[in-house]
Amino acid sequence: MKSIDSYDFSGKRAIIRVDFNVPLDSNFHVTDDTRIRAAVPTIKKVLASGGSVILMSHLGRPKGSEEKYSLSHIVSTVEGLLGTKVMFAGDSWGEKAAEMARDLKPGQVMMLENLRFHPEEEGKPRGLADDATDAEKSAAKSAVKESQKKFVKHLASLADVYINDAFGTAHRAHASTALIADYFPNDKMFGYVMMGELKAIDDVMGNPQRPFMAILGGAKVSTKIVIIEKLMEKVDSLILAGGMTYTFAAAQGQDVGGSMNEKEMHPLALEILEKAQKKGIKLYFSPDALCGKEFSADTEAKEFLVKEIPAEWEGMDIGTQGKKLFTEVIKDQKTILWNGPVGVFEFDKFASGTRAVADAIVEATSRGAFSLIGGGDSVAAINKFSLADKVSYNSTGGGALLEYIEGKELPGVAAIRK
Repeated sequence: MKSIDSYDFSGKRAIIRVDFNVPLDSNFHVTDDTRIRAAVPTIKKVLASGGSVILMSHLGRPKGSEEKYSLSHIVSTVEGLLGTKVMFAGDSWGEKAAEMARDLKPGQVMMLENLRFHPEEEGKPRGLADDATDAEKSAAKSAVKESQKKFVKHLASLADVYINDAFGTAHRAHASTALIADYFPNDKMFGYVMMGELKAIDDVMGNPQRPFMAILGGAKVSTKIVIIEKLMEKVDSLILAGGMTYTFAAAQGQDVGGSMNEKEMHPLALEILEKAQKKGIKLYFSPDALCGKEFSADTEAKEFLVKEIPAEWEGMDIGTQGKKLFTEVIKDQKTILWNGPVGVFEFDKFASGTRAVADAIVEATSRGAFSLIGGGDSVAAINKFSLADKVSYNSTGGGALLEYIEGKELPGVAAIRK
């Protein structure tokens, strides 16, 4: 496997899969440029070494060539962060993109249009009728897979070397994240984002300083069960928070009112509690909750013990006791993995619990702990509180991070390593 630090980019065109799937406001202005800033060192490395750069990414989940998902909206942000002009191809598949790539001079940068404007990127057919037969679905899938080969070949033809620097999509076996690597058997590598992500997670999961604590938020137990069980093989203690808290409480016979409650998950929740006890893993839950009468930013708010939430109220954040408990146990940790806010932090009224957790992690980090913040919402929370530079590592991956921790092989990683 080649290294970006030792590879000779002189006179070569590098096609870089970046993760520029960033949030835009109603005027199509970038509201959080974290992922773009993360990719800048990789891009600058190629340029400084005498190469030129072709950037490719997806944005959102377009159903076709939807203007609101055009990467043209982020070109000016990328130019500002790079400090150089970025030419926009207007498409990712066609002669215009090919011609622009052929004419690239060392030091120049171009950007392809949203890869997902073409179904070939994901390899999934579009436009099937709801009542399509199995035969029709199979035929459509075969057709797009066949067309995908041409798409991948086109992307590969644009460059001399391939760099994957999009950890956020590394768990997808898409054209630009995995399949394209086969065209560069001797000229493929990770960018600095991917290298940093993999090292940070490997260090945390493989050789953590102890005590090691994981903090998991999330609405549902069903979406976190695998990661909870995997982490219980590694950590000394685990904070469970967010909506899934109430499923655990209800499984133990507590009255959680109108809060999130996956009744079908009660047996599994009790199993987790039993496993933790047998393994000697300390599980922490907030004993109280800040509740609202409806899911809105301006709803009435009131604290209750989790076991005594009235029927017309639902838990939206941890309460005063929970903030005190979590702060105390976090500050003495040596390794901390945080995935998922502990409340509806998007609403300021219900953000204090997540802020308390973030502040406690910052304090532990200042004492020498290694803190890995992973998942879009957790990173968004850290950014909201302007604490990103006070933790050890902010992961750009959500699903990719969780799958890597679970021990799954990520297609985007395997394609480079094989």
